[in-house]
Parts: sequence; C-alpha cells; structure tokens
Amino acid sequence: MQDSVALADATAKRPRGRPRKTIDERDDGNRRQALLAAAARLFRQKGFAATTTRDIAAAAGMQSGSPFYHFKSKQVLLFAVMEEGMRAALARQRATMQASAHADLAPKTQLRKLVEAHFEVLLGPGNDFVPVMLYEWRSLQPRQRKSLALLVAEYEGLWVPVLTALHASHHLRAPVALARLLILGALNWSVQWFDPKKSASVQDLSDAAMALFLPP
Repeated sequence: MQDSVALADATAKRPRGRPRKTIDERDDGNRRQALLAAAARLFRQKGFAATTTRDIAAAAGMQSGSPFYHFKSKQVLLFAVMEEGMRAALARQRATMQASAHADLAPKTQLRKLVEAHFEVLLGPGNDFVPVMLYEWRSLQPRQRKSLALLVAEYEGLWVPVLTALHASHHLRAPVALARLLILGALNWSVQWFDPKKSASVQDLSDAAMALFLPP
C-alpha cells in the first residue's frame, strides 16, 4: 500500500507533456535559416553541383553533418532555398500591391512599384534565393519543379491586373500575356549582368525599365 502511495506521488510530481527542449532544439529555427542563407549564397556563387554540404555547414558555422539534421539531402536543401525565396517574394509583392491599392495609385505607378520590388528581390543585399532558382531550375527533380511552378504562377499572376489596366488605357501596347513574360524575362536577366559596385542603383534600373516597357 505504501509502495502504491509513493508511486502515485512520484507520478503526480512528474511534469506532464513533452520534455523540455534543449538549447539546440530551441534554436532549430535559427539554425535552419542560417543553413538556407548559407546555401543560397554558395549555390549562387559556386553553383549547386560545385557546392558541398561541408561547404554549407562551414559557412553556417556548423559541424559538417549538421545540414542533414534539417534537410535529408543537398537536393532537398536546394528546393528549400528556392521555395523560401519564392514565398518571400510573394509576400513582398502582395504587400506592394496592397499598399498601392490603399494609396489608390495609377496603374503606371503600380507597375513601377512592382518593378522596384522585383529588383530588390533579385539584387538586394542577401537576396540570393530567387537568383538561385533562375540559375539552378534544371537541377530540381520534376515533382519539385511542379510544386515550385505553382508559386511562380501565383507571383506572376500579381502583375496581370496592373498590366491589364495599362493595356486597357493604351499605355501598354503589347498583349498582356506576352508583356508579362517579356517584362519578367528582362528583369530576371539582370542577375546575370548587374554589378552593385557600379553606379546603377535599383532606382536607376527601375527608371530604365519603365522607359523601355512604357514608352511615351
């Protein structure tokens, strides 16, 4: 009987729920983000094939086997980098569109805002994620490309209402579908030649893009 009472007391004192996480476990989110940022930077600089998980771990300040705790393979990490980039780009462009609608901006000004935000996604400090997608799209597996294509389509779809309004007002002469592809294609190519050490800024690029897309 006394043994039963002692067992009951011990059970009552035992904390319920999951055991308390260790410091490393609580830092999982930060470590994952550090790996994604390091991988994005190295994939952009060296290419996916030439970058090893050891390189990524070292750049993130981790042990060589640490990436595999968060990602099953380098291939999975590549997809995660691209997905992270597209989700961040989507969030940024949605915020841009909402702000433009709230301010009741003209379609031409809205397009300027979209172009500026897109350049920031491609060329801004630490924004290696989407450029990696442009460089390494063929390195993905078919199912990964299919999943990512849904995010790309959603992102590109945000441009359609603005381009449609510009076409209706005769500011945009090209068909909307072709204009969307040509505009984004031209903007995306900037990751190949843009040099932040030269004089051109995001604002300069946006000025030139608007003059090209919507001539007077």
